[in-house]
Amino acid sequence: MLPKVGSSSLLEEGKESSVRTTHQSHRPFPLRLLQFVLLLLGLGILVSFLSMYASRHLKLQNDVPVIHSSFQPCVEGPLNIGSWIRPPANLLHKLNDTELFWRASFVPKIKEYPFKRKPKIAFMFLAKGNLPLAPLWERFFKGNEKLYSIYVHSLPSYQPDFQGSSVFYGRHIPSQAVEWGRMSMCDAERRLLANALLDFSNEWFVLLSEACIPLQSFSIVYRYISRSRSSFMGSFDEPSPYGRGRYNHNMSPLINLTDWRKGSQWFEVNRKLAVDVVADTMYYTTFEQFCRPSCYVDEHYFPTMLSIKSPHLLANRSLTWVDWSRGGAHPATFGKADLTAEFFKKISEGQPCLYNNQPTSVCFLFARKIAPSALDHLLENSSKFFGY
Repeated sequence: MLPKVGSSSLLEEGKESSVRTTHQSHRPFPLRLLQFVLLLLGLGILVSFLSMYASRHLKLQNDVPVIHSSFQPCVEGPLNIGSWIRPPANLLHKLNDTELFWRASFVPKIKEYPFKRKPKIAFMFLAKGNLPLAPLWERFFKGNEKLYSIYVHSLPSYQPDFQGSSVFYGRHIPSQAVEWGRMSMCDAERRLLANALLDFSNEWFVLLSEACIPLQSFSIVYRYISRSRSSFMGSFDEPSPYGRGRYNHNMSPLINLTDWRKGSQWFEVNRKLAVDVVADTMYYTTFEQFCRPSCYVDEHYFPTMLSIKSPHLLANRSLTWVDWSRGGAHPATFGKADLTAEFFKKISEGQPCLYNNQPTSVCFLFARKIAPSALDHLLENSSKFFGY
């Protein structure tokens, strides 16, 4: 019995030992310790993620170059009246004719200017290339810088070489090719007017050629133009082959034969008429289509259009003297031997004209065509001939 008991005792001891051992190997992990480990693990992951994000973000900021916009605002600084009335500092803009004419046709509805304005004369030179008589004009302009502006239209291939001290320096406008007697001639004249209109101080606009000279001092020219109640553009009904004979009946009903006018290419107009010329699209199309050589459009387009729109503003004569007595398609050219005191006296004391409805002997302020070879002679005698 002893072995049985012993055996049972040993079995019980083994069972107990076995059970005890099993309970020890499968003991559950303490809950609080598990929660603490999981919390540490989560914090570690969060810190790692934030660290990677911050590192990547800062790296992008350091590596990505700063891009400066090339856009330049049209108006820098606070808006003021000066930003609207300031004329272009550089005449060599990139506007095409359509954009330029549209911009130049802006007209304020209020007639009174809200700023101090000294009205100026815009002298517009339509030339092939250089201005051979420029030194004489320099003398004419001297001392009157606040009363005039200068604009020059030459062939696109011409490169001006005026020195910085010249009044003509930087005064060339973007140009296009011009053909004599065709609409491109009027396009160039409109281009000059449009560029000059961008300066609100320009009130009167004079078209000249490289062969023109001033016959009077600047003070006389300014007073004569500024005090006139009319603009000086010839506009005549000429019943000859060179007048009515150039009319094309396809222009009617917009332009009838009774509307057809002829005048000198060289004119002076006020600001209102200059805007009318630049803004016109209706008459332009008709003249471009039906007034071709031998209908010389530069002698008919502006006189006809303006006589229809504003006949009461035209003096029906030009301020530029020319001599057509020798015949031909072009007026006579005068050289050094022709230009005497008697020659200019004959011009100034010729047939009288009307100025503000009163007769006067001062009818011409400019003359053409003067040969370049006469420049030195004119400079030597400008005081005697012209008073400047």
